[in-house]
Amino acid sequence: MRNVLAIAGKEIRSYFSSPIAYVIIGFFALVFGYFYWVLLAYFVRAGMQMQPMGPQALNINEQMIRPVLSNMTVVILFVMPLITMRTYAEEKRSGTIELLLTAPVTDLQIILGKFLGALGLYAVMLAVTLVHMGILFIYGSPEWKPLAMAYLGLLLLGGSFVSLGLFISSLTKNQIVAGMITFAVFLLFWVASWIGSISSGGWVSDVATYVSIIDHFDDFSKGVLDTKHLVYYLSFIGFGLYLTAKSVDTERWRG
Repeated sequence: MRNVLAIAGKEIRSYFSSPIAYVIIGFFALVFGYFYWVLLAYFVRAGMQMQPMGPQALNINEQMIRPVLSNMTVVILFVMPLITMRTYAEEKRSGTIELLLTAPVTDLQIILGKFLGALGLYAVMLAVTLVHMGILFIYGSPEWKPLAMAYLGLLLLGGSFVSLGLFISSLTKNQIVAGMITFAVFLLFWVASWIGSISSGGWVSDVATYVSIIDHFDDFSKGVLDTKHLVYYLSFIGFGLYLTAKSVDTERWRG
């Protein structure tokens, strides 16, 4: 475990030793702040118009927090390739992959370390948004359990993207190529449910709906913890790491 944490720490430091982490976090915080401000203003106006109906007429979790977090999943689709594209591609380009593969660590430790490092940067991105949520708790009364479930869903969604991004990055030495392919693959998993909706139904629609990575987040955004969605994301993460392990093993034998 110590080796995994050491590699994860090295990955996080490498992000913050360059402008990458600051640009990504700044962009994410800026877009989140915009959606937060727009939807909060709309919620306040709607609350004033419905004031005669009583304070329970609107639910801040449903009418404000859930739309904000759902909109941010689109931003995550664009941001995650920027986080994962360099994980292995940069090591190959700079020639440090040979040193890493010959170090006294296992492939699994390397993969888990890089996974936790990228996921750590993503967690920092999410943590920045908690400041906005804290303001809602100070001046309002949102329910914390649905909010916690929504953030758990976002973390699992990001973990799925990271695991797949690691695999794609391990296939090339070019960060730009890795980023573009990663975005394209992410997009395919994103629009899978659209394919199901335009199909004639049957098993094609069922498979497309199940494969869609964003459909499984919907219940999390409602504050519902369904084991089938939990199993989907954990299986997705496990499969992505498995593919990465096979790719790294192939690289080791080539070396």
